[in-house]
Order: sequence, then C-alpha cells, then structure tokens
Amino acid sequence: MSVYVGNLSYEVTEEGLNSVFAEYGSVKRVQLPTDRETGRMRGFGFVEMGTDAEETAAIEALDGAEWMGRDLKVNKAKPREDRGSFGGNRGNNSFGNRY
Repeated sequence: MSVYVGNLSYEVTEEGLNSVFAEYGSVKRVQLPTDRETGRMRGFGFVEMGTDAEETAAIEALDGAEWMGRDLKVNKAKPREDRGSFGGNRGNNSFGNRY
C-alpha cells in the first residue's frame, strides 16, 4: 500500500507530507529520496497508508491538487525495477552458460 507523489517542491519535509496525507487516513511511512551526490531532495516521494481505502481516498483527493505552489502527481506506486548489478553474473551469458 504505497503511493507515489511527484512534482514535489524541494522544500518539502517528511512531516509536511505526512500531515497532508494524514487527512485521508493513517500514514505508516513517508519516504523522500535524496540525490546521493548533492543530498538534495529529488522532487518525489512515497507514502505508505494504512489501508487500500485510505490510499484510494488520498490519490483521488490529491492527484492534481496544488500544494506548495506545485500541482501534485499522485498515484499508486509501481514496484521498483531491478536494474541489475555490475559484475553479478561474471562470465555467464543470459542462459547461464560460460562463454
């Protein structure tokens, strides 16, 4: 039960985002990813709600809503894609055979 929140202001805090979503139910967790090199917010976040109904209510109410001078993009979060890792499959091709 995770919601993607995009087009966030770089001034957003976890507490601020939590309070906005708390109007639609219980917030389990707020996550605001930051850039590894600069430490700056990346302009999007994730909010975990207590139930599917709360998640749906928040998405319907907040998608397209203006907050902190920006129109929010709010939808169901997609599972994170595995981007693979470097060196994880040494010498093996996609069929598991040696070269």
